Amino acid sequence: MDDFRDISARFKKSHDADNDASQPQVVDHAESFRIRAKMIGVLLLDARVKAGRSLDDCATILRTSPEQIQRWEFGEEAPSLPQLELLAFYLDVPVSHFWGVDTLEATADDYVSAQDEFLSLRDRMIGALLRIAREEAEISLEALSEESGVSVEQINSYEMGEVAVPIHELTVISNALKKNISYFLESGSHLGDRLAMREEWKHFTNLPPEIRRFAANPLNIGFLEIAIMFSQMPADKLRRIGESVLNISL
Repeated sequence: MDDFRDISARFKKSHDADNDASQPQVVDHAESFRIRAKMIGVLLLDARVKAGRSLDDCATILRTSPEQIQRWEFGEEAPSLPQLELLAFYLDVPVSHFWGVDTLEATADDYVSAQDEFLSLRDRMIGALLRIAREEAEISLEALSEESGVSVEQINSYEMGEVAVPIHELTVISNALKKNISYFLESGSHLGDRLAMREEWKHFTNLPPEIRRFAANPLNIGFLEIAIMFSQMPADKLRRIGESVLNISL
């Protein structure tokens, strides 16, 4: 993407010169439009290739011709904002991608590196949680090995975060430690929040229809807040409230 970096640098230089009030000059609007169209074209091509879509695929979505898509990618013409919005949805990128300066190809290496760091960190975190759970349960490595069928050396490697724990072994070890597998789930990041939200949505969709409708109605927020407060009250206080309500109704 060296050509794109050159185009981006030229556009930035032109933009800075346009904003320099101390050096008044005639702005070449035609050149500015041409550079912008080239940048959008490169970003469009980048997003299409990354998504594994063909010119025909994109043309079908926009009800236009493959040649038109290609003219946009070459920077000969530029799409409208609604057309970019449809393309952004279809190619699974934010629409702001098309007025940025970073290609998906250029950021792919950083993304892979971040994935590697995440996996390594999570392995260490799971290992630490495993060790904490074992020590809280006052179970030795030998006893856990006998209970789970996983060797002492392997469990020790897991606890040190040196080796990723296969999920089937983690499930057996969790059961031996009287822990639910959710004990080890990621919960302190955006990814953890998204995973937790999906689990909550799964439970919500499994509720009886009348409860789902009640919870989804904004007019019932007050009732839900009251229910939350009741759920957090000590049992003896709830009992007193129940007795008071019963006395009132008699």
